[in-house]
Amino acid sequence: MKRALIVVTLLAFTILTVIAVINDGLTGIFGSIFSSWGSLQIFADLVIALVLVIIWMWHDAKASGRNPWGWIIATLAIGVFSPLVYLLVYKTKTKIN
Repeated sequence: MKRALIVVTLLAFTILTVIAVINDGLTGIFGSIFSSWGSLQIFADLVIALVLVIIWMWHDAKASGRNPWGWIIATLAIGVFSPLVYLLVYKTKTKIN
């Protein structure tokens, strides 16, 4: 069930991203970040959430004996796609309290 939810989330987000890039282009997506305080707040929220995910991936990969740097760099480059694929590829070793 968890795996199916991750796959559905990844597919839905991929479709949304493709539609956004087709309609607005990459510059349009990033340009809208600074169009209002609300957009900037959403962007800041995303950055904070991804930093927390990166910290979790770092600890999980280290606990599993894996090198986390590829996942961290991919997260910084393409955002949430990387953590979603990480969850599909590996069984996590750390517990989230």
